[in-house]
Amino acid sequence: MLLSEHEIRIPKLCGHTGLLQHLAKAVQDQMAEDSVPVRIAVTKADTDEYVLELGTLSGLAESSFYPTCSIFDSARRQYEHTDQFNAVLVIPTGIGAELGGHSGDAGPVARLVAQACDTLITHPNVVNASDINELPRNGLYVEGSVISRFLLGNVGLGRVRSNRVLMVMDEHEYAFFHEAAINSVSAARAALGMDCPLVIKMKDKLLMRSLYSRSGRAAGSIEFLERLCEILYRYRDQYDAVALSSVIQLPSHFHSDYFRDDRYDMVNPWGGVEAMLTHAVSMLFNVPSAHSPMISSKEVLDLDVGIVDPRKSAETVSTTYLHCILKGLHRSPRLIPNAPIHSSPGLLTVADVSCLIIPDGCIGLPTLAALEQNIPVIAVRNKNCMGHTLADLPFGRGRLYTVDNYLEAVGVMTALRSGVALESVRRPMPSTRVITQAIKTLPGMPANRPSTSTIHD
Repeated sequence: MLLSEHEIRIPKLCGHTGLLQHLAKAVQDQMAEDSVPVRIAVTKADTDEYVLELGTLSGLAESSFYPTCSIFDSARRQYEHTDQFNAVLVIPTGIGAELGGHSGDAGPVARLVAQACDTLITHPNVVNASDINELPRNGLYVEGSVISRFLLGNVGLGRVRSNRVLMVMDEHEYAFFHEAAINSVSAARAALGMDCPLVIKMKDKLLMRSLYSRSGRAAGSIEFLERLCEILYRYRDQYDAVALSSVIQLPSHFHSDYFRDDRYDMVNPWGGVEAMLTHAVSMLFNVPSAHSPMISSKEVLDLDVGIVDPRKSAETVSTTYLHCILKGLHRSPRLIPNAPIHSSPGLLTVADVSCLIIPDGCIGLPTLAALEQNIPVIAVRNKNCMGHTLADLPFGRGRLYTVDNYLEAVGVMTALRSGVALESVRRPMPSTRVITQAIKTLPGMPANRPSTSTIHD
């Protein structure tokens, strides 16, 4: 089984109306018979076409593992539950976001946003910082593809007191590295109280490679996924969540390049291929999952990078990068496929979502799902390598708010929660829009149908 990334081009829709369904059909038409999509990003919209970067899982015909649904499947919510105000915070992995594109440097954003809502639903890229994970007390740690399925109405999220976390790791050429990972698990058991029923060392490993796409996103390829799937299938009754640690192959100079001051804007090269792996695992097994890269060699471990950009510093003071995912998975919510959207006591569903906060320019499944579900979107001008503006999409009135930073985003959240129209607290305040409507009944038309109007502003 192979996970890989491809670029495809799809004819553009006038006004972008029905974009999710349009992309779903076009992707399906271009997929090989034994392949399924696992991750998409619309990286460009020209005059005539959309450019998609598409992560795919192939080789399914030769395996017994197959997803139960498509990443494009959706179930429409009829209305929003308003007894609580719950927010989804997404900063996509591998896009080089100025805030949130490195090692958990959006953790303070998560803590800030959490103060403006009852529940914050976010994903590992936001809060994972090697040995640090400061997920807010009212936060839910949810893998990225699960957020998409959640917003599309395909899964509910069930809160848990704790999970049994299975640890699957490479058996490293140098025992020091897998022994350090085992010690990290033991530390989480002793100091966090995590239940880890088993640690599995993979002799026959995945082959993970980090690459950059044409748009500049971090991506990659993963060979021999069936080796991991066979392990997860064999031990399926012994775990509720899966922690993964494996070596990611990339040019050796990337390690020093990433931390050097003159490569300040280099996109983190590890996150993209990690997201591909966890998307596939969560999709195939319906469990929370997260991945931490295993250091490839002692030479990399001993690399002297000096004092680095604070956003990258968490990666320089850890050996295994594992505690962040162990802490997150310890209480990651259970996934309930096909949960009824409006009648699921005790579960969070898409009907419970009050807003989505995402960097402006990011058109992927979370944004398209919010558009379909009529969820307000707060687009933050958080510099990244995506070349769009969400204002181009056909959001209804009061469903898209573009802001300059996350401080302003919290202000918009507070206004939405309190039912205060933004224009009422801005100056100058727009004039009230008045329409004088003349009524005329024409043959064959319903009575009282408007025929002419005059607009006064």
